[in-house]
Amino acid sequence: MAGYKIIFLCTLLSAVGPFCDGLNNGLALTPPMGWLAWERFRCNVDCKNDPHNCIGEVLFLEMAEKMASGGFRDAGYEYIILDDCWMNMTRDSNGFLIADPERFPSGIPFLSDYIHSVGLKFGIYEDIGTKTCGGYPGIEGYEKQDMQTFADWGVDYVKLDGCYKDPNTFPQSYPQVGAYMNQTGRPMVYSCSWPAYISGGNNTVPWQDIADSCNLWRNYDDIQDSYASLTEIVAWFAQEQDLLIPVAGPGNWNDPDMLLVGDFGLSYDQQKTQMAIWSILAAPLIMSTDLRTLEPQYRRILLNRNVIAVNQDKLGIQGRQIITSKDKGVEVWTRPITPTAKSGNTIVYSYAVAIWNKRDDGTPYPFSNPISQYGLTSKSGYFLRDLYTNQDYGFFLPTDLLTVKVNPSGVIFFKATPVIADR
Repeated sequence: MAGYKIIFLCTLLSAVGPFCDGLNNGLALTPPMGWLAWERFRCNVDCKNDPHNCIGEVLFLEMAEKMASGGFRDAGYEYIILDDCWMNMTRDSNGFLIADPERFPSGIPFLSDYIHSVGLKFGIYEDIGTKTCGGYPGIEGYEKQDMQTFADWGVDYVKLDGCYKDPNTFPQSYPQVGAYMNQTGRPMVYSCSWPAYISGGNNTVPWQDIADSCNLWRNYDDIQDSYASLTEIVAWFAQEQDLLIPVAGPGNWNDPDMLLVGDFGLSYDQQKTQMAIWSILAAPLIMSTDLRTLEPQYRRILLNRNVIAVNQDKLGIQGRQIITSKDKGVEVWTRPITPTAKSGNTIVYSYAVAIWNKRDDGTPYPFSNPISQYGLTSKSGYFLRDLYTNQDYGFFLPTDLLTVKVNPSGVIFFKATPVIADR
């Protein structure tokens, strides 16, 4: 309800000025969770020869049904999101966007209604430029009209790409679209690609302006279905973490891109690693796999309530790398989470800790440190519990040594809960 009140205020303000100051939609107070077509299904528009895997009505209806009946909705995955190539190649005679009539014969409002009817929310893709990355109509010149169209269709989440647009215009164009979203009166999560097109090199990225304008934003290159792509993205996040962490929090999230869990390029251990690191990063958990054929071991990763709870922690603090892979080939990432306690006037956090073995020497690697090296310094100690196996490691003081064996390219992921008498 708070989101509606803020949107209404922005609508009133827009009557006296061109834009409301900031997005101010009250949404995405924890990282969004859902399913997006792109990584697994790309721009497959051949519904004649590949009707079960093409970007069309049937695919999204089936994925919505699997989300609702397969436990994903109940675990927090709530958005079903179209990506590129859903549109007709031209607008209609009045300039309105329309779906490809052969692949979406019932139209987008029908699809939106069905997704809502099974207790999920509906997301859609567009591009800030003249065309989408796949060559379909972009929103340039139609920004206000398209946002009203999306509102009329019952859209809950808008992903706005950055192709076919001069990035120098992004500081005006992305906030402008957010203002038009506010003016519709419909709450819509706003996913921007603003920094993905300007990060790297000598460009200065206006992180706070982006956070003021968008609920989440793609930071870096598209993720590909490979361990190399995953590690490259995580390395960039580690390199830039001192700039990224301050702008993350309830309503605003850095987005390293989709989950690869259930796809082809990662091993079982590597998939557990991605899920753990994405949870440490307070990243959106956006699946992009075929839920119709998802194998049980991968389903368990995606539905792990312990790991999801770290990702969705209400404090919204993005975690950081504290030990680099130069240290014995192992990285350690930590994130402050609830429950918190007080020791005098000091807040003592619980922590999620991911120990990632980046070695490739083919055997589980023993890694041993006093837990104080992971930031676990409360003199009263901590209880440690593995978030994947549910194994209790027991009670540790800061000087106590924790020894684990981590599989090659795998992760040990545990939660440390402080023991404080005046909790």
